[in-house]
Amino acid sequence: MKTYRADLHIHTLLSPCGDLEMSPINIVRKAREMQLDIIGITDHNSTRQLPLIVELAREKDLFVLMGTEVTTREEVHCLAFFEKLEEIVEFQKYLDEHLVGMKNDPHRFGYQVVVDRDEQIVYEEERLLIAALDQGLDQVEKMVHELNGLFIPAHVNRERYSLTSQLGFIPAGLNADALEISGHITREKFLEDNPHLEGYAIIRSSDAHTPEKIGETVTEFWIKTCDFQEIKMALKQLEGRKVMV
Repeated sequence: MKTYRADLHIHTLLSPCGDLEMSPINIVRKAREMQLDIIGITDHNSTRQLPLIVELAREKDLFVLMGTEVTTREEVHCLAFFEKLEEIVEFQKYLDEHLVGMKNDPHRFGYQVVVDRDEQIVYEEERLLIAALDQGLDQVEKMVHELNGLFIPAHVNRERYSLTSQLGFIPAGLNADALEISGHITREKFLEDNPHLEGYAIIRSSDAHTPEKIGETVTEFWIKTCDFQEIKMALKQLEGRKVMV
């Protein structure tokens, strides 16, 4: 086994808050510059830019953990990751069905586009992707796990769009595969303030919206190879695998 460097919270230009420089080719290039082995792509409530990023990353020996950042009815942000493109397709159907139909205003919120390998726009999302689903936290978690995915509440220490900011606490018995904290706090400090969360795997990510932020905050995985099942085993600390932040 060996250590693999990962940044599991990266937005593309499909997210309205993502810089237009966050094209698939630029993300892959910057990730390799930062010596990352694994990237998690997590656009708001959409997975539509994933196939091209997976293709480009494979050419550069970079593993993509395919995901999205879901906004629940409570306006809690949660990361959802899947192993197979078929699962991504099914989850996209779920997102399309339950995303509240508020129209995007590009001048106010930002453009929401999918581009091809030549960085030409091939699709523009008309609904505002940073809106919330009409599904609660428990419903989203259940759907993610029904599709064999990983469910990770995002930036739980933040004062906006987190479990603690929206609910005031992290529910006991939450069926999460890990908790994400931001780069502004250490795992040790977070658990010192929240000792009841000691049993959860903790990851740290950049939440990059611009190229220069990619790889600024990383999680290291002690695993055999870069793949979904190895990452899952590390989060569960199985057979010597582990997560280091």
